Amino acid sequence: MMKTVKSHAEKPKDASDITSLAEARKELAALRALFGNMTVKIAPEVKNAAFVFIKPHAVNTKVKNLVRSMLKKAGLSIGREGAISSKDIDSKRLIDNHYYAIASKATLMKPKDLPVPPEKFLKQFGKEWADALAEGSVYNALDAAAYLGLNAKDLEAEWRKCKPAKKLVKFGGGFYCGLIDTVAGKKPIYVFNAFFMSMREKFTAADGAGIHYFSVSWDPKKLNWAAFRGQLLGPTDPAAAPASSIRGTIMSDWKQLGLASAPNTGDNGVHASASPFEGLAERMNWLQNTIESDPFGPALLQAGLTKACIKAWSVDPQVLVGPGKQGSIFDALEDLDCTNCLKECKRIFKAS
Repeated sequence: MMKTVKSHAEKPKDASDITSLAEARKELAALRALFGNMTVKIAPEVKNAAFVFIKPHAVNTKVKNLVRSMLKKAGLSIGREGAISSKDIDSKRLIDNHYYAIASKATLMKPKDLPVPPEKFLKQFGKEWADALAEGSVYNALDAAAYLGLNAKDLEAEWRKCKPAKKLVKFGGGFYCGLIDTVAGKKPIYVFNAFFMSMREKFTAADGAGIHYFSVSWDPKKLNWAAFRGQLLGPTDPAAAPASSIRGTIMSDWKQLGLASAPNTGDNGVHASASPFEGLAERMNWLQNTIESDPFGPALLQAGLTKACIKAWSVDPQVLVGPGKQGSIFDALEDLDCTNCLKECKRIFKAS
């Protein structure tokens, strides 16, 4: 009889050899024992989740109220809202990590650790990369500013002289080197991404406003990611933004909103994540979320991605996005809703 009960517990649909009520009761008891302690875990519904912040030039009460109101009116839920000071942005290198591809060459890494193509450096400057390193004439932007005794604005002014003088080379996306030889009393030096320092100063100035952020989520069936960015947020250039978008509204009403000047491509009022994965990366940086506590992180882990991979991808490295094709992971996932973003993350991870 025990053998019969066991066989039915393993194959509950086969009841051909149950011939009595007693056997049926024993079969039922066996099935209860087998399935009674099982826990069914239902994966939580994944929603689109983005990180939105008001840029320092636009942080004031009127703009906060406007952005909050427009996000809610569009059906987005604000899970968390708050401010991050310029002091914390500076000390925690938050803006450096936000613009990692650019900032890694300007502030986070030393020239000796950068992947400089020696042949391109030699072709542009007529000097071997190894020789320039050995003589100590190469600087990241942060160290260059200190050596030259220049603030961010003045460093950028000297940097802007490099291109017309044909003393600037591009090694890759967000990766530039210029020969600054125009500062009196200072030897010529090779500097990486010096333009970043003025960008950084807007967020880190001692008297700056910092940022005001909104961590938001919404149903992708009601608003897809492309519409979130293109119609609700508005394109990077606020002059080209729809009048009904956040950037378009700030552009048209900047005086009434109390801004010091009209928005432009850099100071365009607000920033928002370009994909669910970028939202995860930005919350990990700005809010110090863990992968497990983030709205999108558990879904990535469940899809099979490792924590190491997610952390590596959070600074937008070059990955294999197609057969023999390397590209930015952020670009590969741009404007995808959460479900398709998960599928693409899984595909790229398996191919790598």
